[in-house]
Amino acid sequence: MVSLKVAVINKDVCRFDKCNHECQRFCPPQISGKKVVEFGPDGYPTIDEVLCIGCGICEKKCPFEAIRIVNLPSEYGKEKVHQYGPNAFRLYRLPILKKGKVVGAVGMNGIGKSTALKILSGAIIPNLGNYEKEPSFDDVIKYFKGTVYADYFRALKGGEIKISIKPQAIYEIPKVYKGSVKDLLEKYSEGENSEIVRDLEVEKLYEKQVSELSGGELQKVAIIISLSRKADYYFLDEPSSYLDVFNRHSVAKVIKKVSENAGVFLVEHDLTFLDYASDYIHILYGEPAVYGIVSRPMNSSEGINALIDGEIRQENVRIRSYNIRFRNPDLSPAEESNFLFTVPSFRKSYPGFILKVEGKEVKEGQIIGGLGPNGIGKTTFLKVLAGVEKDDEGAVNVQIKISYKPQYLEINQDVTVESVLSKFDWNSTENMNLLITPLRIEKLMQKNLSKLSGGELQKVAIATALLQDATLYALDEPSAFLDVEDRIALSKILPNYIKRKGRAGIIIDHDLMLIDLISDSIMVFKGIPNVSGEAIGPLQKREAMNSFLKEMGLTYRRDEETGRPRVNKPGSKLDREQKEKGEYYYV
Repeated sequence: MVSLKVAVINKDVCRFDKCNHECQRFCPPQISGKKVVEFGPDGYPTIDEVLCIGCGICEKKCPFEAIRIVNLPSEYGKEKVHQYGPNAFRLYRLPILKKGKVVGAVGMNGIGKSTALKILSGAIIPNLGNYEKEPSFDDVIKYFKGTVYADYFRALKGGEIKISIKPQAIYEIPKVYKGSVKDLLEKYSEGENSEIVRDLEVEKLYEKQVSELSGGELQKVAIIISLSRKADYYFLDEPSSYLDVFNRHSVAKVIKKVSENAGVFLVEHDLTFLDYASDYIHILYGEPAVYGIVSRPMNSSEGINALIDGEIRQENVRIRSYNIRFRNPDLSPAEESNFLFTVPSFRKSYPGFILKVEGKEVKEGQIIGGLGPNGIGKTTFLKVLAGVEKDDEGAVNVQIKISYKPQYLEINQDVTVESVLSKFDWNSTENMNLLITPLRIEKLMQKNLSKLSGGELQKVAIATALLQDATLYALDEPSAFLDVEDRIALSKILPNYIKRKGRAGIIIDHDLMLIDLISDSIMVFKGIPNVSGEAIGPLQKREAMNSFLKEMGLTYRRDEETGRPRVNKPGSKLDREQKEKGEYYYV
């Protein structure tokens, strides 16, 4: 039974001054004669959610798609924790915190993960849905009376709980601090941090200026600062971003170690990392930017499997219309395909670094994954192949059209998403079904590029690259900034789109699960980071994964229910057995 309605006005899209207030003119008045839609002093519409009958006329009449009316299950009407304002995002329920445990939160962007983190860390006092009243901890404590939340917020109010936060926006650090890494760590770390510094291999960065750090180096420095502080609870917002597979594993081990004496709350999109680092998981689901519902806690394995299946069985909720299944690694659909082109052998050198690439054939419909640590030459390989840079001998002169999506995205146009995509046949039935709709780009069409979030900009860049008429699609870290649902969608989009066109793809990424899902074969990049690199392959997936993970010293098993990869605990019985067999990934 549905009885609760949510109205949301997207003020970034609303053009009330150009549409003659159509949403009000077409909305039917109630018996009382009061209009359902009113316009405030700022000119933007406000919808009375009590009077609204959910007819959907305002959605159809708004020419800019700025209005959404969403029906909610009535059972959540009494569990509203926070609402930002009239017709604004609202959050239902809160995650649970546990001393001595790592609790993870996963879900789409705009679904409430950061809101939940801010509430639990004390940055926001929840208003329990009454956004017109100044929120107070006393109201919150009374609302949660008889639960663990009451004790937690009482202690938070009294200053009895010490909090440490690792923010998401680590790229802001160089803007507010000028100096060396060593000085930064000494100034903001509390207590002894030498063990974490050693575990994350940051000693070699001590003399570097903060402004010179890469994204991965900044991430490790931010993690060290937050985890070296003495706290009762640690809040980490997307700690795996910018890190390669090996560093993600190192960070996960550090987090587990810190959680032995404190509680950790972790917001993350990399499912392999989240599974290894977390003891419990909450899935947040709902409608992005409209409402978010926090699931009941599940153990990490149960929670990740529920997310992959698209269904939370314990709550009888389906959160996605399809599930994900992993292919047999020994099957390579591209093996019998027609020859397309050859990746030539070449060398590319910079002062202090050299990359060597061995040539291999690429076949029609083949998708090649690329794995390797940071600083090993993966991006350099794609740049040379795409003609952005030249190799040392001029050997690379591929006579095919290559569509290249770079790792770092720059905005040099003050235009809308629609105007960027209008150069291509984006609204054809095929492109809509295979690309635009699965990536949820339709809602971004009227947005300016400069107003897009990192994840939104990434999706537009992916769409722009794939819409080009090319023989090879070369994508550098397409999962960066994407939420878990967009990554799952991408795992279906790339094989479907590229194979249907009879083209080929080379995808470089650090999300091992994504590479596993999309790849027919894999290139492995080995060497000494920032000194020398060698690109080997493409190899069969089993051979490539064994080679890559042996270099990392890690083994993965397969989940019995879904077939997804899961990290083995180093030194465990299964870890030892797989290393003895030489099977580091597939069992």
